[in-house]
Parts: sequence; C-alpha cells; structure tokens
Amino acid sequence: MVEVFMDNFSVYGSSFSYCLSNLCKVLARCKETNLVLNWEKCHFMVREGIVLRHKISEKGIEVDQAKVEVMMQIQPPKTVKDIISFLGHAWFYRKFIKDFSKLARPLTTLLCKEI
Repeated sequence: MVEVFMDNFSVYGSSFSYCLSNLCKVLARCKETNLVLNWEKCHFMVREGIVLRHKISEKGIEVDQAKVEVMMQIQPPKTVKDIISFLGHAWFYRKFIKDFSKLARPLTTLLCKEI
C-alpha cells in the first residue's frame, strides 16, 4: 500500500477507493508522528509520475523517455572524466538495458591505468 525511499513515499491501491483508504491511513500516521509534509511536492491521485528519475505507472517502473533523449544527445566522451560521467548516467538505467555490462565493457576498459 505504500513504498518508502528515503524522504519520498508513494501510496497506491488497486482501485480509487482502496487508494484513498490507504492514503487516509498514511496521512493519519503522519499526523500521529508529527511528520511534516511539503505540500508543494505532494501529488494526489495521479495515474503516473516521475519518482527518483523513474516513470511509475500502472504498467510498473519504466525509464523516463525525456532522460533517454538527453543521453542520446550527449557528445561522445573524449576524456577520462567524460567517460566516467557518461558511464555514471548510463549505470543509473542499467536494469533497463539488456547485457549492460557487456555493452559498457569497451568504455570501462578505457578507465584502466595501462590504457
């Protein structure tokens, strides 16, 4: 009914009434424990949204397509720092990329001292 990650949480349910019931329970618990919420960052009754750079919907967790488009426009890395930066961005989405380690291997070998 609720997923928590650090200072973010998502309340969900299989139907509108179940979701509303879960939300009421979570908000009541927040009140009991004097937890203060930033209402500007709260979104209620949305079918999908971006949470921690991932698109969350009834389909499950997906890649935010806007982030993929940004990655596609990055210039090829020319320095070690560029390679590290690119691999850091790509690593974030590794679970969505089949055989990521095999695909990233040529770039990671460039980070070896003797290369």
